[in-house]
Amino acid sequence: MADRVVSSPAATPVSARTVWPRGPVVARIAVIYVAARLVTTGFFLIAAALSGSASRYGVAPSLGELALGWDAQWYWLAAVSGYPADLPLTPQGGVAENAWAFMPVYAYLSAGLGALLGSWGAGAVVISLVSGFGASMMLHGLLRDRIGDAAATWAVAFFACGPLAALFQVGYAEALFLFLLFLALRCVQLRRWGWLYLLVPAMGFTRPGILAFALFVGLYGIHRFLRRRVDPLPLRDTAHLVGVAALAVVVGFVWQAIAAVVTGDPGAYLATELAWRRNWIGQTSGHFVPVEGWVQAAGFWFTQWGLGAGVGYAALVLLVLGVAAVLLFAPQVKRLGVEIRLWSASYLIYLLLVFFPQSSIFRLLLPISPLWGAVAVPRSRAWRVTVLVAALLGQWWWIYNMYGLGNTYWQIP
Repeated sequence: MADRVVSSPAATPVSARTVWPRGPVVARIAVIYVAARLVTTGFFLIAAALSGSASRYGVAPSLGELALGWDAQWYWLAAVSGYPADLPLTPQGGVAENAWAFMPVYAYLSAGLGALLGSWGAGAVVISLVSGFGASMMLHGLLRDRIGDAAATWAVAFFACGPLAALFQVGYAEALFLFLLFLALRCVQLRRWGWLYLLVPAMGFTRPGILAFALFVGLYGIHRFLRRRVDPLPLRDTAHLVGVAALAVVVGFVWQAIAAVVTGDPGAYLATELAWRRNWIGQTSGHFVPVEGWVQAAGFWFTQWGLGAGVGYAALVLLVLGVAAVLLFAPQVKRLGVEIRLWSASYLIYLLLVFFPQSSIFRLLLPISPLWGAVAVPRSRAWRVTVLVAALLGQWWWIYNMYGLGNTYWQIP
């Protein structure tokens, strides 16, 4: 009798494509983040090799010199010298650039850690690196329940490799602020209000923008009130929303009050912020007027480009309407959830009210990074790889211009 062959179930092939999604989230994000930081380090090394005598950094600067350039110097100055009691003045009598524009949390945390590591710069870079990883983890949490694990992971890759990803390893406060912000947004998603009473002051003294969070909480409260029949709004939630919004408003003005008390000038902080605007449009009135910065910039930049101020004003209106339409109607953005959409709208309104757009506008747009989730929603691998390559190319362009060159008015990070 012929032997019977008993077939066994075919072994499931093991590949990176099947193992990767099953791995712990923290491990996957860590792999992405470390790989992204290695690429960024490579970009910095190439930019340093290409840096010439006309560059702000000179010939062949070290990684440490690049990491501690530009605004990192202001945070270092605040940490080692404090904030000036007498505001410095320009030859024309206006308030000059000074440390009051830079919040204390990152500066002093870097000093504390730096005391253990041997230098302020070492502390600053480590805090940025760790905060960037924490922000990546929080971003995945913000997006996973809305767009799925795979798309959320791709969004983290875009974020970690994005055009401004160099800020995760230099002496800037952005990475720490993003970690705190994403954690706060996650708390709102989960309705864990207690943590916000700690996170709001921490954000408010890390970098400007806490008033945008106050607006976000207010808009979110209105949204919850309008939907209270399908999503009940208990008194406890109402009390916390009012309390957190009020706290954010107070924190948003405390730094101005501190600057006023120390310097004896009620307008010290706003005058300091306006000092940077003078680099582009010359002497100003020294008085802050909401939205004025964007109107001035529309005229300035479009005149520089030879198109005329009128075209600039029209472009500004179209830009505002276009962004509003995307946040309101784009299906990919709507999938991200109301919290991310309202935060993005609130922060963009804040920028419209207070900022003068120039080369730093790219850096100031980092807080709306959760919108990477909308870019990651399409499931086409070709699309996602194309976006990732474009993000890396944008990162190289930014590093080369801001750190390899850095020798003209639009090459300021």
